[in-house]
Amino acid sequence: MVSVRLFDRPATAVVDLLQKGEVSPAEVLADSVDRVESVNPSVNALVTLCFERAQRNAEMLMERPPGERGVLSGLPVPIKDAYAVAGVRTTLGSLAFADHVPETSDFLVEAIEAAGGIVFGKSNTPEFQAGANTFNEVFGRTLNPWNTARSAAGSSGGAAVAVATGMAHIAQGSDNACSIRYPAAFCGVVGLRPSPGLIPKGPSPLPHQVLSVIGPIARSVADVGLGLDAMARFDPRDPRSRPLCGEGYRAAAEAPRRPVRAGFSMDLSGMARVSGAVRAVVEDAVARLAASGLDIVSEAPDLSRSRDAFLPIRAFQFAALFRDVLAAHRDKLKPEVVWNIEEGLKLTAADLAIAEAARNEVRRQMVAFIRRHGVLITPTAPVEPYPVEQRYVDEIDGERLTTYLDWLVLGFSITVTGCPAISIPCGVTADGLPVGLQLVGAPYGEAELLRTAAWCEAALGVSLRAPIDPRPGA
Repeated sequence: MVSVRLFDRPATAVVDLLQKGEVSPAEVLADSVDRVESVNPSVNALVTLCFERAQRNAEMLMERPPGERGVLSGLPVPIKDAYAVAGVRTTLGSLAFADHVPETSDFLVEAIEAAGGIVFGKSNTPEFQAGANTFNEVFGRTLNPWNTARSAAGSSGGAAVAVATGMAHIAQGSDNACSIRYPAAFCGVVGLRPSPGLIPKGPSPLPHQVLSVIGPIARSVADVGLGLDAMARFDPRDPRSRPLCGEGYRAAAEAPRRPVRAGFSMDLSGMARVSGAVRAVVEDAVARLAASGLDIVSEAPDLSRSRDAFLPIRAFQFAALFRDVLAAHRDKLKPEVVWNIEEGLKLTAADLAIAEAARNEVRRQMVAFIRRHGVLITPTAPVEPYPVEQRYVDEIDGERLTTYLDWLVLGFSITVTGCPAISIPCGVTADGLPVGLQLVGAPYGEAELLRTAAWCEAALGVSLRAPIDPRPGA
């Protein structure tokens, strides 16, 4: 047991202590273990724990001098249960892989451990990361700590809850439609979707895919910058990977800078439906940013073809990755996964050609917009956290939605552009539930986006950073 609490301190502060030798990796791990044992039973965020493996790695790291232990220097980090950790059960949230134990780790795990991260568990995810509500038939539902009767969103819901409750200072997530940003918004934390290839991904049977990326979740912009420093690196095994710019992301986040101007859209020119509760919080946040000196223009890029791009490309990827699983284990898959795969199997070459043309057009529109305005601001998610037993959002303020992906427009329209996007807390609803603000920057402009986000974070003054104890909901 450590003599002081560490779980409620910023990740940057804990790493500074580690690098000075004032605390050891073993002490920080012990504090994380205590916190997990205290709060995880109430939220079901971490579903497979590997404390013995973590302890061994912490002890090996301690054989090196404190200043030579990497960017994280012994900070514990959970890995989403869709990514392989050697020797640790990895289920993808699916009964088809319920007993799967990989022999090797994914590239991102290698990167985190090379940076001095101590992997101590797996965070919950929906089956095959499909859907923005974190539940599956292997481990059950992950609950929102702000109200345990509400959803934590998904698919990185377990990661966001682990960070929000202090079980982790930084967690690894991944984002296809919105899977880092929506959970961050729902849980009152910060989540970054970086540009494709900035963080290595794989090994994968579909290595050239452009939608899904890996990113950090933390309780502040500076902590997210630290997480990005640990995860981002060039890896020639990933064909999307690219050399880094050489600029430290924590350093960028710790040097806030107000952008020259910003474009703002509540609903991407009517593409998205946004609830009244979220609108009220976001309008107030944008007004506060303007009062702090940010020149905000009410304008949105033309992303009207994003659906034409995202839905076919996503379906193709599901078919390419999981068609054999569907053939062998159809009875074990949830309906949404079956639907995704079957939609992909129906696609023609012409369908994919049209989708790629749409993706290129959407990216062109966004890049031109960012060149004019510097950053785009939108709500992160269109609704506040909804009842946890509801599989997905099927209506917003009484308006029915067509498919389970329709409420994800604010997320996937940005995914298609390839631009980095970050969600920061901007306030709470009348019911006391967090709302996130999404900031979108230039491709591979993560450093500048972090500076902007840090300035907005300070200007908003929203104090949601401290970890919370789970709050039972009715």
